[in-house]
Amino acid sequence: MAELGTVAWPPAPIQTERLVLRESESRDRAAFIELFSSPEVNTYLGGPRPRDECERALPETPERRPGLFVIELDGAMIGTIELNRRDAEHRSHVRPDAGEAELGYLLLPKAWGHGYAAEACAAVLDWFADARPGEPVVLCTQTANDRSMRLAAKLGFTKVQLFEAWGAEQWMGVWSPAAPPG
Repeated sequence: MAELGTVAWPPAPIQTERLVLRESESRDRAAFIELFSSPEVNTYLGGPRPRDECERALPETPERRPGLFVIELDGAMIGTIELNRRDAEHRSHVRPDAGEAELGYLLLPKAWGHGYAAEACAAVLDWFADARPGEPVVLCTQTANDRSMRLAAKLGFTKVQLFEAWGAEQWMGVWSPAAPPG
């Protein structure tokens, strides 16, 4: 997995109590278009992309890339989770080499309020902790995004810094897995 170091990609699908986290497939295309063009989903992400633009731009099989998991519920995609390395311009220097893994997620509005984001993010963080023992993960969100702020706290992220970007106050937190045994 180029972006996340020596982690083999793709991993086997991750099963949680209610969800499957897996690579994207052609059957996910409509859900990707809905995610990218949803005003609700993109409220804190610079706004939605026009649906017709998404229809033209998104390939029949959405891009499979290291670090991107589809969140599946009852056989249908309800969102995505990503782990990516922060680029040099956006590094927080949480790690000595400043190449932090950053957690991001998008869920369709119909999936909000059911605990799916917390369940899926916790599973991906557990997977990452096994794959890269002891390595921290960062998360950034607008302070105005109450749902994401609550999720960050529930997942155990602690504040590193507040900063201004994209015309709004941003919050950055860090999650550190338990130190590997002995």
